[in-house]
Amino acid sequence: MEIHIMIGLILSAVIGITLGLIGGGGSIIALSILIYIIGIKTHQAIVMSLAVVGVVSLIGAGLHSQRGSVKLRAGILFSGVGMVGAYLGSHVTHQLSSIALLLSFSSLKMVIGVLLLMKRYTNQNTIALQSRSKLKEVLTSLIIGFLTGFLGVGGGLTIMPALMIFHGLSSKDAIGTSLLIVTAHCGAGMLGHLHYGNIDFRMLMLITIIAIDGTLIGTALSYRASLASLKKWFVVFVIAVALFITVKNYIALYKQLSN
Repeated sequence: MEIHIMIGLILSAVIGITLGLIGGGGSIIALSILIYIIGIKTHQAIVMSLAVVGVVSLIGAGLHSQRGSVKLRAGILFSGVGMVGAYLGSHVTHQLSSIALLLSFSSLKMVIGVLLLMKRYTNQNTIALQSRSKLKEVLTSLIIGFLTGFLGVGGGLTIMPALMIFHGLSSKDAIGTSLLIVTAHCGAGMLGHLHYGNIDFRMLMLITIIAIDGTLIGTALSYRASLASLKKWFVVFVIAVALFITVKNYIALYKQLSN
């Protein structure tokens, strides 16, 4: 096995640690590892990212449910429409080039990151229930689901604040419930992508197994760590990685147009 693949497999544990610890952020790590370290093509990497993040999120949701921090009603209500969006989004993926997909992915992550840094959430156990419009919740779920299928974005970082706003969940409950929703969205997105085939199942299994081990660590740490501080620094990390992907692909686009 080549050294860059070994490094990628080892780093796959970070996918699980992140998802178990803060309930989101696994997709940007998964895609970065698959594309820039292991060397998998973009379209295939998006499908594999969905599979890895989906399975790892399911394990994480199971672990959190043992501690009573998965709210099934909120999870089912939010994920229902999102699954439709994820399935539709998966078919759009294969209509775009690798550069277009990665620029879309990195731009989305930067926007989400900046918005999360600017947004001031309270330090109380719950957020005041505001704007509890069912239409807003349906549209939010549909958009997040679509982006999951389209770009392989799990959406945990955006699902959590949505759950806190629409359902009044505490931050701990939002983490566990968001993992359940991410699982549903990833599963629906995978169904759409399977029509196009081309998945390295051996590599997928290796990455998933290692990421699951990371989930066990992340979930255990989530009940001991300061989540507010962790999320802040992780969002900064997400913005930095997204900026790297953006610059790299704009350079690739410039070279492509120059030839």
